[in-house]
Amino acid sequence: MRRVQRISFAAVLAGALGAPARVPAPIPREVLPMTPAIARLPIEGDFPSLAGATAWLNSPPLTPEGLRGKVVLIDIWTHTCINWLRTLPYVRAWAAKYEAQGLVVIGVHSPEFPFEKDLENIRRSARAMRVGYPIAVDSDMAVWRAFNNEYWPALYLVDAKGKIRYHQFGEGEYERTEEVIRQLLAEAGARGAANGSGLTPVDARGSEVAADWRDLKSAENYVGYERTENFASPGGAARGGRRVYAAPAALKLNQWALVGDWTVEGGSVALNEAPGRIAYRFHARDLHLVMGPPARGAAVRFRVLIDGKPPGAAHGVDVDADGNGTAGDPRLYQLIRQAGPIADHEFEIQFLDPGVEAFAFTFG
Repeated sequence: MRRVQRISFAAVLAGALGAPARVPAPIPREVLPMTPAIARLPIEGDFPSLAGATAWLNSPPLTPEGLRGKVVLIDIWTHTCINWLRTLPYVRAWAAKYEAQGLVVIGVHSPEFPFEKDLENIRRSARAMRVGYPIAVDSDMAVWRAFNNEYWPALYLVDAKGKIRYHQFGEGEYERTEEVIRQLLAEAGARGAANGSGLTPVDARGSEVAADWRDLKSAENYVGYERTENFASPGGAARGGRRVYAAPAALKLNQWALVGDWTVEGGSVALNEAPGRIAYRFHARDLHLVMGPPARGAAVRFRVLIDGKPPGAAHGVDVDADGNGTAGDPRLYQLIRQAGPIADHEFEIQFLDPGVEAFAFTFG
């Protein structure tokens, strides 16, 4: 069965530290001859149809035929993926810098969680994240399948003749990707495209800032029973059933626990009665939680503690120094961002209203 997953923590970490990421690479069907202007780039396939998109944002529907003569960067994403969020500043910078030379950037939004299929959630997220280039809304995963894709995030570069010439799975390789963009633009006849060098400066904010890879000892962890790891509440999870949970006397690194009246589903946990808590022992600069209220227009108040105290200067962009925040939309929330030496800490989020649904912890 074909895998559908984000780039693994191990693969991303390996790439960030200079080791090859263990991801499949398409087999080139033919290779272009060497020329002085461009490096040797394989042809990995034809630009597949975009007709499976259920909607388009920022643009009328686009087609491979209508884009012939342009260099196209396809960015497959979903708005809660921390790995994609950290690539976004580069894609945004390339879209702005190379548009006049013939680059077209298309974001293909292929959802992971059910709420990511909601068009208004996608529209709101795109606006908040300053995604101004065309977005193919791929809520049925049809464009994903057309590219035979397996990962969030994934970049594919298509040349002016409609051939896929390059791909990048996961974070990293930004300078190489931009070099290929310039090469393909030069090949298409764009003036001055081959004269540039180096990486375009980016404007990364909040969760977009690159991870602190060398001090990251906590991996992404889904909280639903189908994919979670290291759940430590005594008695384990009552799968699909309502239950009152408690925390153990102590959590080991990367263990987590529920406290209060929760229902643990396959892909998420939901709080039945307030108050309720989630505790997590982690080692990372940043901690994020994908979560949301029970219905559109609702809001859930919460408070964050680190080692039993308000986070102060270590608060993330979605909480204040006292740890107070509100979950008003289903999305990724940055709850902790630390400065200085990183150590093991115990994180706790206290929900003051019922109904919140939590999906995954991510770290950076």
